[in-house]
Amino acid sequence: MHNDWFEDDNEIRLLRRGKRRLLDIVFGRTMVITLLLVLQIAIMVLGAHYLGRYYPALTIVLRVLSVAVIIYLVNKSGSATTKITWIILVMALPAFGVLLYLFVQLDIGHRYANRRVQESILSTVQYVPRQTELMARLRTELPEVHNLAEYTLRSGDYPVYENTAVTYYPMGQDKIGALIEALQSAEHFIFLEYFILEKGLMWDSVLEILRERAAAGVEVCVIYDDFGCIQRLSASYPKELAGFNIKAVPYNPMRPSMDPSLNYRDHRKICVIDGQVGFTGGINLADEYINKVERFGHWKDTSVLLRGTAVRSLTRMFLQQWTLNAGSDTLDRPEEEYLTARALPAQGYVQPYPDSPLDHFNVAENAYLHLIQRADHYVYITTPYLILDNEFVTTLKTAAESGVDVRIITPSHPDKWYVHMVSRSYYQTLIQSGVKIYEYQPGFIHAKMCLCDDEAAMVGTANLDYRSLYLHYENAVLLYHTPVLAEIKKDIEETLEKSRLITIEELRSKLRGTSALCALLKLLAPLM
Repeated sequence: MHNDWFEDDNEIRLLRRGKRRLLDIVFGRTMVITLLLVLQIAIMVLGAHYLGRYYPALTIVLRVLSVAVIIYLVNKSGSATTKITWIILVMALPAFGVLLYLFVQLDIGHRYANRRVQESILSTVQYVPRQTELMARLRTELPEVHNLAEYTLRSGDYPVYENTAVTYYPMGQDKIGALIEALQSAEHFIFLEYFILEKGLMWDSVLEILRERAAAGVEVCVIYDDFGCIQRLSASYPKELAGFNIKAVPYNPMRPSMDPSLNYRDHRKICVIDGQVGFTGGINLADEYINKVERFGHWKDTSVLLRGTAVRSLTRMFLQQWTLNAGSDTLDRPEEEYLTARALPAQGYVQPYPDSPLDHFNVAENAYLHLIQRADHYVYITTPYLILDNEFVTTLKTAAESGVDVRIITPSHPDKWYVHMVSRSYYQTLIQSGVKIYEYQPGFIHAKMCLCDDEAAMVGTANLDYRSLYLHYENAVLLYHTPVLAEIKKDIEETLEKSRLITIEELRSKLRGTSALCALLKLLAPLM
């Protein structure tokens, strides 16, 4: 589609980038932070050992605490798989396990951040339309749409919208041309929130437009995750962007501290232009996403473009995160002046929604579960990782055993071998229940999508693993009865043709000799 702009040869650029990344790993802040964290963990482990060896009374206290922690975990709500992992850790290593659990639970930074998140939500919730008439109509005409729409509304005040046109991009190289064109048309503001920015053809092309628009008086605000960019951008990068009149903040900067809040990462991918145009999906701003750098074979990813009233929700997500990290006083105008999305004639219903690790709503996971449970004919899922809790596994198995055609596409070329091994450890029980699992043969599939019965789909940022579902800021768009569903189905069907159906026999061959390692990694998955 829009591919003309990146047809030049970039081999020298890529070679230089590879060398730069190696130097950054060896001499950069990643190595310093890693060494200091390892040192702190070593001190924590040795301290627990010392206390147990030289102060027997403390050992008794810690054992009593371990029993109390186990009782607490058994009665606590939440993922059963995560609770089992903690229970085994506490039982196997009472001193270290108890201290680590108490350390994680007493997360003062978590509570402080949660208060700030709630404040940022309240600052924009007054501008959310109540949609009373629409919800009443959905309750009568489309109760299955109404139920999920009501849940996502209650979990964060993100309503379902009409009057929103949706464009689907089946590849990163399809999206980037449209993104460049949209950025060039910006007149008032540009908001970017991405897990990864990396200097290269894609980001450099975007940055060139941002510099031009900022020089023309357009307000440009950028959020990127510091962990996602730790080997890609320097700690001084916000100052570098400030020189171009671009406001930038790294989310949750990495530091050499045993702080549980460092687990909370901003994994969203959002671009909003003038409040009228919004992009989201799995695509970060780095060259592998447009297949200009080959990492793990061909990179398959997807994205959607929204035009219309639903863009208001993407704008609110960004404003909340910006307020949390930079403060509303750093914006050029009052928050309500950014929420100006205009209605466009369009069929169907569109509901963007976020997911936060700081509240008690597992929105990303529950949206998946709802779509699977409501399916009568088929459910198609694409995900780079398949590391599930017991509830998710049971839901997939129940759907397949009920006659629903459940198909899941994962990569054949993993980005992390141990994660791929854990993913494959879930295959057998799913396949035995009738779930069909495919591996994308050309390379790595990074798309996070779910399609159900030609009626509903989800395109988002959350992987099917514990980090995305419980520890990351994520976002997605639910699509109900929109014309774009046919395009999504066609793309998934074409992807299935490029994928291999995994059989029990093939799986056993792939996992031969690794059963013990798989079991250990699977046990530790909630802590990874």
